[in-house]
Amino acid sequence: MAFISKTSLNPLTSGSAAAAGDGGRLLLRRGLALWSMNKDPALESSLARNRRWIINNQIKNLLLRSPTRTLPVQSLQKKYKTLDLQGSALNWLNKYPCCFDTFPDPTGESENLFFGFTKRMAELVEEEEVAIESSEPLMATRLAKLLMISRNRRLNVVKLNELKRNFGFPDDYLLRLLPNRPDLFRLVNHYGKKSTMEIELVNWDSQLATSAIESRSTESESEPHFTCSLPASWTKSHERLREFNERSNYISPYKNDLSDQDKRAVGILHELLSLTLWKKMSVRKLEHFKREFGLPEQLNRLLLRFPCIFYVSNRYKIYTVLLREAYNGSDLVEKDPLVIAKDKLGHLMQEGLHEYNQRRRVLNLENRRERGEIEVRKEREEINDVAALDRLEKREERRRFYKSLFGDG
Repeated sequence: MAFISKTSLNPLTSGSAAAAGDGGRLLLRRGLALWSMNKDPALESSLARNRRWIINNQIKNLLLRSPTRTLPVQSLQKKYKTLDLQGSALNWLNKYPCCFDTFPDPTGESENLFFGFTKRMAELVEEEEVAIESSEPLMATRLAKLLMISRNRRLNVVKLNELKRNFGFPDDYLLRLLPNRPDLFRLVNHYGKKSTMEIELVNWDSQLATSAIESRSTESESEPHFTCSLPASWTKSHERLREFNERSNYISPYKNDLSDQDKRAVGILHELLSLTLWKKMSVRKLEHFKREFGLPEQLNRLLLRFPCIFYVSNRYKIYTVLLREAYNGSDLVEKDPLVIAKDKLGHLMQEGLHEYNQRRRVLNLENRRERGEIEVRKEREEINDVAALDRLEKREERRRFYKSLFGDG
């Protein structure tokens, strides 16, 4: 990550800077932290965010909320500003012929133009829905684990909605998960306001109280410990993590053990990222849950102290933390079925855009040919070629003249 240097920024003390490790640097300005890690090109590419994909996904969700899975183009135009777009909604839909069809009003009651999914898009949307339904048990497990990690075994619904995409929860996850599991979850609202509604864990499930690190240690028949996913050349970071592992036993995020606050906090962060679909999360969103998960006030410092475990990026000016061990280069080591389904949708959207661009390119060439621009350019190129050849011949003629004048033979 590129480091921003300003004369008005005051560096931390050398001790604090050293604590950040050789993978990160930290500066403070008016109490706000500006911090960065050495860039990892592979992990940076995994953060590549396709704005077009995000917008098309929002359009997809709008169609899914319609009983007929069709909507007037005019209704999309009205929502254009909320999608942070300008221009014509119809032009946008036409850019993705693989994804969206446009057609007259199916009822024939108006002259409005409607839009919906293409056959291929509808199939992938259905595949995504199947993946969501089959993942409901896993969603319930993730939700239960989140509640078990939280201090009061409760989480505010409004705040949890900020993280629902990270954990693969659909918009209607409360209706999907809670009614069929009254022995595990319940909604409580002590103040009667929508903003104060909370999900509460009804019963502790000891079978779920096993972290990703503990599961890995069981498989490898070793003691639970954090692993370093940096190259061996990062000797100082490897050494620091080894000392961190050896100074005390691993503390499970599901145990109320406060003997080593740093080790507990790192364990909680590791487990939270392990529960997400893409093993990454916005640092700002994490900071919203400091109180619920018992995270330190200066979360950024903690993340930078452990570059072996966490990678922090500021791509798109959004601080994001990734779990290094979950990635092989820029690819996830293990992909959730829901991630695979979403990837297919993304590929189809990209294919549609490519098809649109190809059509536009052909159309532009035809228009330029009709205006005579292509032929004129060819004539100019021929003139330039003749002039270049003429200059070359003149240089050769001068060379022969001087050779005969001063002759060497």
